[in-house]
Amino acid sequence: MTNKRIYFDYLATTPCDHRVAEVVMKYMTERFGNAGSVDHVFGDEADLAVKQAAQQVADLVGARPKEVIFTSGATESINLVLQGLRTQGIKRIAVLPVEHKAVLDTCNFLEKEGLAEIVYLRVDSKGRLDLEHLEAVCTEGLSLICVMAANNEIGNIYPIEKVGSIAQKYNIPFLCDGSQAVGKIPINCNEMGITYLAISGHKMYAPKGIGALVVQRGNFLKPLIYGGGQQFGMRSGTMNVSSIVGLGEACRLRLLEMEVDEGEISLKRDRLQILLQESIPGLVVNGDIDNRLAGSLHISVPHIPNKAVIARIRHQLAISTGSACTSGIESPSHVLTAIRLEDRLITGALRIGLGKFISIDDVELAHQILMEAILSI
Repeated sequence: MTNKRIYFDYLATTPCDHRVAEVVMKYMTERFGNAGSVDHVFGDEADLAVKQAAQQVADLVGARPKEVIFTSGATESINLVLQGLRTQGIKRIAVLPVEHKAVLDTCNFLEKEGLAEIVYLRVDSKGRLDLEHLEAVCTEGLSLICVMAANNEIGNIYPIEKVGSIAQKYNIPFLCDGSQAVGKIPINCNEMGITYLAISGHKMYAPKGIGALVVQRGNFLKPLIYGGGQQFGMRSGTMNVSSIVGLGEACRLRLLEMEVDEGEISLKRDRLQILLQESIPGLVVNGDIDNRLAGSLHISVPHIPNKAVIARIRHQLAISTGSACTSGIESPSHVLTAIRLEDRLITGALRIGLGKFISIDDVELAHQILMEAILSI
């Protein structure tokens, strides 16, 4: 067995693309101006770079550059929407029970404060959204719909265009967590009826600590952060120019390369799935296998504790037992609980995430490591 370490946890984070890192470094060391400095060319360069990045983000997701607010990541973007709307009388929010904790925990906070009533949408055993139930809930009145574009554990891709159509039919704002989907599947805010789209840079080969929120024109959010009034008054603070430029470059590259990359990733994912199914008795693939991210493979091995598997492979192969946001928390995954997965499958659940820098040799090696670890328990 080789001593090579391989990374198959792309749903937790992606390595920064070297081309993106080069641009980030340039704006950290050479073009380091403050985008808010209007009295010299250093500030002009930074301001121009931020505007270009906004255009690049907008091009990828079918929005206008003036609709792009740069944040520290999708968690801040989601909070900016959910908390930024609370003074506008939010009373009833429809939420997928498999949403990221950034959505669920913020909604729980609002409910405990008496600021919102949370209505949980129905999903089936594959995690698929019940669109009829969504529409029925809409007829009873809603202030906001929260449906993610793709799930961060089981990889399901949700019918965002249909959700957006229902939202528009009933004139309900639509918040979509796009952190796992942007740069992997086509998303067009205008065509899909998305009012607010949360984006995370480190899920698409950009740096950590940078993200964006697309706010459909005509909507305004009460800020969480006050200060200099930057970004149309919705998100004050000195602009993180280098990371913003990095996010823009990542979006530019995803627009150019996404289709080919995701096609190749899907083939590698399918190869790994077949190898594991052939060599590990009783293996179960979770989620909606007909509508999932190209790089997502969520499996369960009945009666084999996932922690025992991780303990054997953690120095060779990077995979996870669930979402990175809840890593270390001793409780069943809320996603797997929501889809009513059997306990024997929850305890044996493993999340595998593939990305563009994984080779077919890596796939073969990952299979060998996993197979040997599981069969040895």
